[in-house]
Amino acid sequence: MQTQRIHSAFRIWRRFCRHKFAAAGLGVIAALIIAAVFAPVFAPHDPYAIGAEFSAPPDEDHPLGTDSIGRDVASRLIYGSRVSVSVGVGTVIIATLLGILLGLQSGYFGGFIDMIIMRIADVFLSFPTMILLMVISSIVGPGLNSMIVIMGVLGWPGVARLVRSNVLSIKQLDYTKSAIALGFKHQRILFFHILPNAMGPILVNATFGVARAILLESSLSFLGMGVNPPTPTWGNMLADAQSLTTLTARPWLWVPPGVMILLSVLAFNFVGDGLRDALDPNK
Repeated sequence: MQTQRIHSAFRIWRRFCRHKFAAAGLGVIAALIIAAVFAPVFAPHDPYAIGAEFSAPPDEDHPLGTDSIGRDVASRLIYGSRVSVSVGVGTVIIATLLGILLGLQSGYFGGFIDMIIMRIADVFLSFPTMILLMVISSIVGPGLNSMIVIMGVLGWPGVARLVRSNVLSIKQLDYTKSAIALGFKHQRILFFHILPNAMGPILVNATFGVARAILLESSLSFLGMGVNPPTPTWGNMLADAQSLTTLTARPWLWVPPGVMILLSVLAFNFVGDGLRDALDPNK
């Protein structure tokens, strides 16, 4: 049994690696995580230190120049990856755990429980996510931890619906019916028989969820409702460079954070595509 699982894992890995963009995306994600964890090692300067040169172009001492108050752009870009990784991973963990717990109960027990959970999910999905985030952020105040919790709580309905649909099909299979007939406890059936066979779509959805969370965090920070300055984020770096003069004359202030947002979102989306293809038994 263990040998079969190892062979299956290797087969999935080989199929994933055949997806060139997914493999490249995985490399970008690995580099992003390394930069976030070892930011003090890679950053050439203190990201909060104010220098004497304001909006200086790139040179040997400042590879990506300095911002409007003399802070090193490269250092702030590297430290900004910490926020993006934290928000992406933290949001997906909260949303996925809530979605799994509620989706399992909804799909397995059905009836009144299913109706209540799905109607609550419908209420969450009926409001635009960005508007809800802006309203709640304005009430509780901006901050990294509050943003992760808010985005995670708002993200569970999609995961719950995905889990529910998989549970509805898996509980009709023979091995699930056999476990029920043998009198196994419901929680054992849910977490040891049904959930492992529904993890493929959940993992794929999680990678796309990280990309969405990074994009939402950048948007909120750009609007001034995300992480509090002076903490560097790619979103507030873009917000500091939104004047027409900066856009035309100082591209080093907005091109690097814009490129990083683009690369990170594309990387997670490509990995999601690769996982979806690799885990598809029909391919």
